[in-house]
Amino acid sequence: MLLGLFIILYAASNIDVLKYEKMINAMGSVFGSEGAGANQVMSFQKEPTGSFEISPYDKIKQDVNNLIAENEYEGNLRLEENERGITIHILEDIIFPSGSAELNNGSKIVLSKLAAIIASLPNDIRIEGHTDNIPISSSTFKSNWHLSVARALNTAYFLIDSEKLSPDKVSIVGYSEYRPIETNDTREGRASNRRVDLVIIKQ
Repeated sequence: MLLGLFIILYAASNIDVLKYEKMINAMGSVFGSEGAGANQVMSFQKEPTGSFEISPYDKIKQDVNNLIAENEYEGNLRLEENERGITIHILEDIIFPSGSAELNNGSKIVLSKLAAIIASLPNDIRIEGHTDNIPISSSTFKSNWHLSVARALNTAYFLIDSEKLSPDKVSIVGYSEYRPIETNDTREGRASNRRVDLVIIKQ
């Protein structure tokens, strides 16, 4: 019995499963379990390991983070993930002149790079305009509501017309000052709150 045990232990360390199965069948009569070799072999076989695939959401985050790092956009783009999906915060200073809803030249470059990442996604894209809490009143915009909606709308039109983002996936909304991501008590905080968000809605 002891000799048989050592033989089994030696065979288990050998990756040649066919030889092990033959040995188990040959020893079956000694242990009173003839014919059980195949079942015992199965317990030593490893399940096939599938290739690792990155999830679509991880791929989006990876691509956006690479875009930020490669173009030194750390102070202009921010990435956030929550229950809604993935949000890309685009701060005002890289996309709009102060108090304006007209895209500046640099903003079109940024939006084109982002469109290359999100255009092929099946997800709905929600474009949200935001402002700080400093009231605006001009001949163009009567309130921060008007400004936030106009910024979201112009961003959407650029992505649809110039970057061919599918219009049936796009919605827009203006939140004015009422969805801040930082305090409005400091100049830096207000600058962060003046933004457009691209929200990739989780499916």
